[in-house]
Amino acid sequence: MLAAFQQYGMQPGPLLFERSGAMVWTLLASLFIGLVILLVLNMQFAVLWAKLLLIPRHYLYAGITVLSVLGVYAISSSIVDLWILLAIGLLGFLMRRYKFPLAPVLIAVILGPLAETELRRALTVSEGDLSILVSSPVTMVLYGLPVIALAVTGIQHLRHSKAARSQAQKLDRDEINA
Repeated sequence: MLAAFQQYGMQPGPLLFERSGAMVWTLLASLFIGLVILLVLNMQFAVLWAKLLLIPRHYLYAGITVLSVLGVYAISSSIVDLWILLAIGLLGFLMRRYKFPLAPVLIAVILGPLAETELRRALTVSEGDLSILVSSPVTMVLYGLPVIALAVTGIQHLRHSKAARSQAQKLDRDEINA
């Protein structure tokens, strides 16, 4: 929704409805109409969508891969984009294989450009002074919370691995004594 507003040159914020109310209400009305139409269409196809769950995963993966490759090539007709698609797919596969969570990556991809724009804006306002990023108590707290969360996670990981090692050593001793 924010991207749609910015695409039409509207600045999201408290004055959005005052400055461009007609366009905002038009966009909201079109979204509502689209939701109603999707509801009507999907109610008829609900059984078909449920049957998609019966398709074996390897067929679904193959179909999704083919459609992704066709879509990427159709948009730009560039082999480089296909290599980028392959690299991102391989990265996603490795992350899933080694049990890295994918949701934070998706959030970073979506919010990354917005964060970069805001960083540039903040540095422009402060004339390149990096201290603006840590100058208020609120920002220090917001930086401190992830540091604390990482520290707690690391301590818990160390405790669990130590407990697992001691459990394995205990089982080894019991096997030797038996």
